[in-house]
Amino acid sequence: MQKTILYLLVLFLAACSAPKEKVPVHAWMGGPGEATDQEIADHFADLKQKGIDALMYNGGHDPATYDRVGKLAHEAGLEFHAWIPTMVQGYSEKLDSSWYAVNGEGKSALTDPAYVPYYTFLCPNREGVYNFLEDLYVSVAKVKDIDGVHLDYIRFPDVILARGLWDKYGLVMDREYPEFDYCYCDSCVADFKEETGINIREEEDPSQVEEWKQFRYDLITSIVNRLSDAVHKEGKEISAAVFPGPNSVAKKIVRQEWDKWNLDAFYPMNYNDFYLEDPAWVGEVTKEGVDAIGGKGELYSGLFICPDPSKKSDEPDPENHGLTPDQLEEAIKASMTNGAAGVCLFTPGRMTDKHWKVFSDAIYEDYSEVNND
Repeated sequence: MQKTILYLLVLFLAACSAPKEKVPVHAWMGGPGEATDQEIADHFADLKQKGIDALMYNGGHDPATYDRVGKLAHEAGLEFHAWIPTMVQGYSEKLDSSWYAVNGEGKSALTDPAYVPYYTFLCPNREGVYNFLEDLYVSVAKVKDIDGVHLDYIRFPDVILARGLWDKYGLVMDREYPEFDYCYCDSCVADFKEETGINIREEEDPSQVEEWKQFRYDLITSIVNRLSDAVHKEGKEISAAVFPGPNSVAKKIVRQEWDKWNLDAFYPMNYNDFYLEDPAWVGEVTKEGVDAIGGKGELYSGLFICPDPSKKSDEPDPENHGLTPDQLEEAIKASMTNGAAGVCLFTPGRMTDKHWKVFSDAIYEDYSEVNND
């Protein structure tokens, strides 16, 4: 009897002393700017201590930057992924001006970008564009301290903006308008006609031509899967930031059919405020994404943080909205109970002390039982 009691006591003490499992947390961030190695190392150590496990790090195109910063990230115990925009590229000597996407009015994204000046989207139907991107991502993937590459802006421009952004840009986007609809360059038009027999320029309403939508989904999917093969040959992982869905949002507004992409991980930007939704919606689109990819990769729910919760209700710009501390707790729970492998913060720099306090408790909650109900 005494041995039994002693045995049970040992088990109890072992359970009490065992480290709690935590929610895997990744984070988008940029740098290094003018920061010294010591400043970077201190910052990374702080993020690790707060519960961050991996960085999606935007450091430009130079592999040397990722070599420098990647070493520091690994020394801090962080995974390190190079976060580099894909289809959005500023003009350079490596690019041809004819490679940029063209809208339904015949205007190039290089000279007449939609919405904002940096929306200089390339056309995914040009072999020169693919070669440029492959060279870029492979050169970074070769860096020893890179764990993977993370694609961003791997899409067409938003043919319809998220509802929460309409007022900011003074638009009513109740349908697809030609000035925001891409790509109608000669190559896309000709290849689509050869494939389907349809001259899309002669269609009264191209938005009703399902083959035209699928053609553009497939262009993006082809780029992704070719890049995936190239990066995997270097022994590195590849992932992407995507719009929520894929069916409810991503396909409709940015032509991302991402459930057909051969990636190691998917990071849907489940930014509920942009869609005038509450944090519970994060769970809905997380479940949609998890079901869509069917286990072929992990899904990390992207969470948009409010940098100044006290002023959120008075802030006119939705890009300064986001999750308050209480909403962050709800969004983490909604993500994890609907099958996410973890969450990804946009960004640690937007987190307030109150966010961190709530976060430190939420990432150690046990969501497994709820997830299995």
